[in-house]
Amino acid sequence: MSVKMNLTRAQFDEVMVPNYAPSPVIPVRGQGSRVWDQQDKEYVDFAGGIAVTCLGHCHPALVGALKEQGEKLWHLSNVMTNEPALALATKLVNATFAEKVYFANSGAEANEAALKLARRYAVDNYGPEKDEIIAFDKAFHGRTFFTVSVGGQAAYSDGFGPKPQAIIHIPYNDIDALEATVSEKTCAIMLEPLQGEGGIINGDPAFLRKVRELADKYNALVVFDEVQSGMGRTGDLYAYMGTDIVPDILTTAKALGGGFPIAAMLTTTEIASHFKVGTHGSTYGGNPLACAIGNAVMDIVNTPEVLDGVKRREQLFRDGLNSINDKYHVFSQVRGKGLLLGGVLNEKYQGRSRDFLLAAIDNGLMVLVAGANVLRFAPSLIIPEEDIAEGMARLEKAVAQIVEA
Repeated sequence: MSVKMNLTRAQFDEVMVPNYAPSPVIPVRGQGSRVWDQQDKEYVDFAGGIAVTCLGHCHPALVGALKEQGEKLWHLSNVMTNEPALALATKLVNATFAEKVYFANSGAEANEAALKLARRYAVDNYGPEKDEIIAFDKAFHGRTFFTVSVGGQAAYSDGFGPKPQAIIHIPYNDIDALEATVSEKTCAIMLEPLQGEGGIINGDPAFLRKVRELADKYNALVVFDEVQSGMGRTGDLYAYMGTDIVPDILTTAKALGGGFPIAAMLTTTEIASHFKVGTHGSTYGGNPLACAIGNAVMDIVNTPEVLDGVKRREQLFRDGLNSINDKYHVFSQVRGKGLLLGGVLNEKYQGRSRDFLLAAIDNGLMVLVAGANVLRFAPSLIIPEEDIAEGMARLEKAVAQIVEA
């Protein structure tokens, strides 16, 4: 017989590696865009588990898929394929530019696969000297040593010894720097079409067109990291669909499983052919349980009802944030797209994004930060309008708490 433990925040410091500093709040259940903690305090969720719970908490279709598959088959490894993986890969191929899919478990793993594939493609076609990866300041691509080195934030990558080589970082949206850097040695240009961790920064259309143009000129691959911007987050199934260009490789994770760990790398048949049998793999990648849930997410998200609804909700968020700002004057701008938005703190409140986050928690609202100067909002794509209104009311109280302190 199991014994119920008295679990508290103090246990974290006793038994967990201290690489996180979690809030004192411990959520225990959720429904839709509301969450309750151990003391049964209710929160409106504007965070979405960092753009993951795209259909809210405990969506019945996802719960149903989990229960149904959980009574059939959990795991095989990639010695065999399985029906849910084949079904999900087919849906992704049919809905995007891609012709081939590789499954993994996290955005970092999908990006690791993308970077390895880009290097292998270049070596096979042009020789080992074509190895340079161009990436961008403030980018975030994961926490493996390769992906954190390609990410453009030294705070995450420094202090672990020698880094993978032939990685060049330049300013995002800087066409002149791009033109000065891409060369015959470039094997890939990797970017987020909408930078998330870096501060919710949109890719400029002219800049993105130049990325594609220069990649084509120098036989380099364009890799889009859509781990955060994908799966309906911007109002398109993938953010590239709202731009003028198509990538060669795309990575997706986070919302693909609606909260269950799954990721995928999408590419063309020709590029995929350079991952021959044995060149890369994952024990759990594409397991039936994750893919069954991914199928349920795709069936709901990739519909006009949900994607058009994201655009309507974006306006409600912008209106709410602008209304708060009219009263309290804390944001210099609201940027982003769809339901990946950032309130940029003005000069008076620079460096205080975490203070606003903590005040929001005090007032029953879950939000995110994107650096020290940006409040980030990444709620469920189907968050009810009444929850948006209630969340904005709670955010206003949190802002007032900071401003009037």
